[in-house]
Amino acid sequence: MDVLTLTTYADAPFMTQQQAALEERGVSFSTLPVAGEVAADVDRSPTDYLRTIPRVIREARTGDYDLIHAHYGLTGPMALAQRRLPVVLSLWGSDVHGPVAPVSRASARLCDEVVVMSEEMRTALGVDCRVIPDGVDLDRFQPEPQARAKRRVGWDDTDTANVLFPYPPARKVKNHPRAERVVTVVDNLLERPVRLRTVYGVAHDAVADYMNAADALLLTSDSEGSPNSVKEALACNLPIVATDVGDVQERLAGVEPSHVASSDEELVRGLIDVLERGERSNGREAAHEVSIDRTADRMLAVYEAVAGRDVEIDAEAETRRIQRKGRVE
Repeated sequence: MDVLTLTTYADAPFMTQQQAALEERGVSFSTLPVAGEVAADVDRSPTDYLRTIPRVIREARTGDYDLIHAHYGLTGPMALAQRRLPVVLSLWGSDVHGPVAPVSRASARLCDEVVVMSEEMRTALGVDCRVIPDGVDLDRFQPEPQARAKRRVGWDDTDTANVLFPYPPARKVKNHPRAERVVTVVDNLLERPVRLRTVYGVAHDAVADYMNAADALLLTSDSEGSPNSVKEALACNLPIVATDVGDVQERLAGVEPSHVASSDEELVRGLIDVLERGERSNGREAAHEVSIDRTADRMLAVYEAVAGRDVEIDAEAETRRIQRKGRVE
């Protein structure tokens, strides 16, 4: 099976990881990123998306593809601009909750299949879709001795509790100021020094070292789909303190020590509890539910259904797919 991928970020780790797993299952990918240069904390411009549409139409017409997989809501109109190939649209989270949401909803109604990361996203989108969270590579993310990991990342402050915040501060939805407030309060309340480690822009292969070196992961996002950092922390048995966004509640069910919070006070209490206990979590067991192998198998089933391959899909879902296709054509 040959798939044309449309994406805003051609090197997004969770997307390339999924593609690698699908390639092992016989899928071939050609990736067409949105035109223009982009930085991690700078959004694409509307002109960049418009400039990409003719390239999509040309590639869909001349390439030998079975389907288009559009990643992120704003690539939906680009994929639908061509009429030859069926379209799978994956939504990432901010494209369901933020200013892009109206475009995502309009595109979702016309695509052959829509994939979201959590039940919360499905409800917010209000369109029939499949819930398939991004998977985590359990070989890459696995528990390691904390002392060894700290040496690898250069953290030599043995008496300090290190709280990991793995996002650029400029990404407003991640709410870095809230993380700073919470850690400042906890630092003042505990005898042991507490430090917020804001780590981003490192190679994805190195992220596991930071997960294993830290004492807790702190997620203070205003909204999420299915945050990859939470799943990666689970795989490394790193305790997590997080706001109740996306599928965090589901992912952390039964995971100890970890906490889901809805206020600064709850975040503070949760972080204090985790740091005072000083234990690794039992998160790896929960991470198996969202392993890359499981999620890749589910995505392959979507591809095969959309491409008309010989797979079992329920009659109601097939009827909806045909109706959507008719609206596009």
